[in-house]
Amino acid sequence: MSPVKKRILERYEKTADGRIIIDVAAGRVEDLYENFDRTAPYHKKDLEEDLVYYLTECVREIGSADFVISFTFDQLPAAELMKRVRTSVHKFFMYQKELESAAMKTMLRTSLMLFFIGLAILGLSLWLNLDIWSSGNVSFVNTLFSEGLTIVAWVSMWEGLATFLLNCAPHLYHIRQYRKIADAEVLFFQQQVTVPDTAAILLDQSRV
Repeated sequence: MSPVKKRILERYEKTADGRIIIDVAAGRVEDLYENFDRTAPYHKKDLEEDLVYYLTECVREIGSADFVISFTFDQLPAAELMKRVRTSVHKFFMYQKELESAAMKTMLRTSLMLFFIGLAILGLSLWLNLDIWSSGNVSFVNTLFSEGLTIVAWVSMWEGLATFLLNCAPHLYHIRQYRKIADAEVLFFQQQVTVPDTAAILLDQSRV
């Protein structure tokens, strides 16, 4: 592990078995969800945008380390409500994973289409060049057209290949990331109330 990575992981609390704790503090359960979606059943709610960003950034930061998600509230929710929150977190990120998978499939179809269109145009260009030279019908217009087809073919093939090479890795990364968050253990805690030090208060009062 690199020193930088070690310093990053040291910023997080850990469970007894060494897993990273991604801690989320909120006043109540409703604060985890988008305002417009709060009347929907919990398993269909959209998580609050800042929460989603925070969780994905934390997972990106800790890399391959195992982690749990810890929600800390002012009052500990009932067991049934905790179960619903766990379900909603799992389903939300599984849905994000499915969206990312669909986007990747669309990207792959586009890449293949561009590549094979380019390949077909290249074949046409080669056949046309061969026909021109074999028939002796060489002219500026014919040469310009055939060379133009060759350029279009290579551009289409390169666009398809570049689209695949540039976008495949990010899609795969996000799919794995969403799956990890969806499968993470979700824990719940109640915010600890700090009790003022009576002796310190009396000491301050004595100075008045």
